[in-house]
Amino acid sequence: MAKGPKTSGADDTALVKALADILDEAGLAELEYETADLSVRLSRVAGAAPVAAVAPAATPMAAPAATPAAAPAPAAAAEDMASHPGALTSPMVGTVYVAPEPDAPAFVTVGDSVKKGQTVLIVEAMKVMNPITAPTDGKIAQIMVQNGQPVEFGEVLVVIE
Repeated sequence: MAKGPKTSGADDTALVKALADILDEAGLAELEYETADLSVRLSRVAGAAPVAAVAPAATPMAAPAATPAAAPAPAAAAEDMASHPGALTSPMVGTVYVAPEPDAPAFVTVGDSVKKGQTVLIVEAMKVMNPITAPTDGKIAQIMVQNGQPVEFGEVLVVIE
């Protein structure tokens, strides 16, 4: 562990508790907090308590490689869907999976009825599988992603009407 300013265990515990409270209140699956001396990452598995990892701050990571530009027509369609009131967007950057296992059937298909809280997709981020749940009852109008597709924060995944 790198040497740095000493903080008491009580200070670290209070910080982690405050961050865990933010994680719960905001309904996040993951939260990172970093200062020059400290780096904290909280992550949750569905239905489990927050898990904290505290480490000294590391050097900044290199920016990810740019992805090839998408064709203008699909990008325009995605922008139109982003304004749809039933658009379910990705809460994080990761890889989307439409089924719980490779050989299992998809969580939902177009035309399926869903209940609030029902898992419709999974977004994997940093080896953590984050269930993406329906925010309201409704019917799946469109699925905007394919299995194994990388997604960005705020990208429309599914449209529920």
